[in-house]
Amino acid sequence: MPFPDMPPRYLVSWPICAVGVLLLLAGLAAGSEGWSPEEAWHLAFSADGAWVIAEIRAPRTVGAWLVGALLGLAGACAQGLFRNPLADPYLLGSASGASLGVVLVLGVSASQAHAFGGLGGTDALMRMGLVGMAFAGALLGVGLTLVLAHGAQHTSRLLLSGVIVGVVLGAVSDVLTTAVPEALRGKQAFLLGSTGFLGWDGCAVLATGLLLTVPVIWRLSRTLDALTLGEDGARSLGLSIGRLRLVLVGALSLATAVAVSQAGLIAFVGLASPHLVRRFGPIAHGPLVLASAAMGGNLLLAADVLARSVLAPRELPVGVLTAVLGGGYLLWLLRRRRWA
Repeated sequence: MPFPDMPPRYLVSWPICAVGVLLLLAGLAAGSEGWSPEEAWHLAFSADGAWVIAEIRAPRTVGAWLVGALLGLAGACAQGLFRNPLADPYLLGSASGASLGVVLVLGVSASQAHAFGGLGGTDALMRMGLVGMAFAGALLGVGLTLVLAHGAQHTSRLLLSGVIVGVVLGAVSDVLTTAVPEALRGKQAFLLGSTGFLGWDGCAVLATGLLLTVPVIWRLSRTLDALTLGEDGARSLGLSIGRLRLVLVGALSLATAVAVSQAGLIAFVGLASPHLVRRFGPIAHGPLVLASAAMGGNLLLAADVLARSVLAPRELPVGVLTAVLGGGYLLWLLRRRRWA
């Protein structure tokens, strides 16, 4: 379905996209020795250097932007769906489910190592197992939340069910890491988040997830607008709230699961992106979800460039930077509103 002509309220996305293009170029210039446009320029004109840019830096840069875009999109959807500016993509149990899936893979691999004197399978198969189980675990967490809440009819019940599922799955994950301590290090790396393993295959998965979820959430953006009137107000407009909310939960969960499976848990991007977009002024959910996706991509890509550059040749976990920067921004925002 083609998008309509862009009215002025959609113009907020253009400066965000322009910044995104600059950040994509900055990502290509960030390597193991830090951020250096001159080095990237010289690498581009050598055979080995061109391979490094095309096969290492470019997929990581594009993948980081796609992960952030999925989280920004999911965050805008979650905040509109739950009518809560503090809602984030991990509310429905996807984070704890993904973490449990990763712990299961690491625990089984560690058990095989003890039993057979080495890890079963190749590194590629191991990586595929982590990604697949993280994705399945995220969907499992959301599925359990929906079952416990008896569908998506009631927002408060859905939120409470998500909290319960998150606590229970987190406890199961902790029990497994206690039984198999070798899985703790891998779990910690997953919780910190990383874009270092992203390749073109991962970018294809991320792009597919974005292409599947953006049209659905954008198409139902008027439902999110109607929910600002409250559930009774939305029903008075003739909307089937339960069915539409279930579709939105499905799209939100898919976007979150795809992002988490490829990069681990990235904090605050989904929460902060819609807030930053709203700084441009009041905006309906149609342009908000698109601009939040672009803003999320920019935030994570900027954090990834900093993670590669601040302590080069060492690299910071990108999830740590997003937590510090995003948390600092939200604290500043809360204090500013308190003073106002």
